[in-house]
Amino acid sequence: MKRQLHLCYTSDTHGHVFPVEYSTHTPSACGLLNLAAAYHKDGNTLILDGGDTLQGTPFSQYYLDHAAQWPFHPIAMAMNAAGYDYVTLGNHDFNYGYAPLRDYLNALTAQCLCANVQDLRGELPLKATAIHTLANGLRVGLAGVVTDYVNVWEQPANLTELKITDAFTAAKKALQVLRPACDICICIYHGGFEKDLETGRVLSDSGENIAVRLCEELGYDLVLTGHQHMPVESAQLGGTHAVQPPAGASRYCAIEIEEEQGRVQVTSQFKPAGNQHPKEPYHTLLPLEDMVQQWLDLPVGRLSEPVLPEGKLNAALTGSRVAALFNQVQLAATGADFACTSLGNEPVGLAAEVTMRGITAAYLFPNTLVVLQVTQQDLKDALERCAAYFTLQDGQPCIAEDFLKPKIEHYNYDFYAGLSYTFDLHRLVGQRVVALCRADGRPLGPGPFRLCTSNYRATGTGGYEVLSRCKVLWRGTEEMPQLVAEYLRRGSPLPPLAKNGPVVLW
Repeated sequence: MKRQLHLCYTSDTHGHVFPVEYSTHTPSACGLLNLAAAYHKDGNTLILDGGDTLQGTPFSQYYLDHAAQWPFHPIAMAMNAAGYDYVTLGNHDFNYGYAPLRDYLNALTAQCLCANVQDLRGELPLKATAIHTLANGLRVGLAGVVTDYVNVWEQPANLTELKITDAFTAAKKALQVLRPACDICICIYHGGFEKDLETGRVLSDSGENIAVRLCEELGYDLVLTGHQHMPVESAQLGGTHAVQPPAGASRYCAIEIEEEQGRVQVTSQFKPAGNQHPKEPYHTLLPLEDMVQQWLDLPVGRLSEPVLPEGKLNAALTGSRVAALFNQVQLAATGADFACTSLGNEPVGLAAEVTMRGITAAYLFPNTLVVLQVTQQDLKDALERCAAYFTLQDGQPCIAEDFLKPKIEHYNYDFYAGLSYTFDLHRLVGQRVVALCRADGRPLGPGPFRLCTSNYRATGTGGYEVLSRCKVLWRGTEEMPQLVAEYLRRGSPLPPLAKNGPVVLW
């Protein structure tokens, strides 16, 4: 007899509860509330999520900063309304420490599965696996794991009461428990694919992403991935079906599984969140959303002139005024010798009257600052990665394919302050930095120097492994959007922002 399971799967919803685009304050067909109206649930349906839920929008940030003022957890409330059954944790869910994570999980109706997270305090409602029997009798085994790169990225203070172990080992042990007792085995993995799914080219061997290995070596029927924000509607790796939904709660993955006498068939497709939402908890949460919008529109300072949105290639070639502001903030906050920062994938600018909305649209992530001890060679090696952003086509500079496929990664190009440097695009990648000195032209010398960067980049992520080997001199706890706001409040109106970019030869 054929038995069927219908799955609705999201991942990396990143604080998107309301159907709104916060950078422009315009409606958007996205959010957990709209997903709640899109799902249709019965006894043979499970609704799952792959983590990175707590961080990512001004809404989620504002709530976490003012949580004591509200008698509910808005993200958990929205997920409960949508009917989520099982979730796992994403790396960004650890960003705020133990207590906010505990409060979220305790408010959640869904069971959190995370086989490679050990709770040393014992207050988190975590399980490694679950067996869910459907109305039709189908036994569904589920395991959750998070990329163990959390240990690399996260502030040590946020992990003092948690232990994150090897993701592959945990997924393997979980399957050994589930397979004898279940008809279908599913792994919810907050991590991505380490290989290009079309060409097989290795994208990363760091261990951050191991979805291909999970699929090819373990034997789950379905691996639900996330983390990369790289939509994969349907992939077959060995005998395992794999998907990865888009980030931001704009679409979900609808998965149909059919089992008959031990044979399992899986199909999947993306479906939109749509434009509808239930009356509740929309109206209960609306006062919080209104306060977020008011906060976003509060002016925090002024620039002497507006900064128009900067095209990605042109900014990388000639410098970015927005990046210059961020680097000024980093240098002022730390007193470092040099600073580097990156920008998001979309071109951004800043109005002359800067609001929190403008800041959060330009600086997308709640990064904190790290000061590293670096040598001249370390700086050169990091800049070689920046120089790899370019390629030449018909004698003209273009953006290299490695930064565009399999997903767009403009955020892995860094802008430096305090340095003057020259790239020669006629030279091989890895040998393109042909001049390097201080911004005022003085020789650099061997070092050591103090480089301020984000906690994200300090881990070496994005091809900057050299930085991961540098000694950490200082770690900050205040997030960059707030540091930018404080800098503007103190110094407004700021003088014209000067671009800081390379000299590029082609």
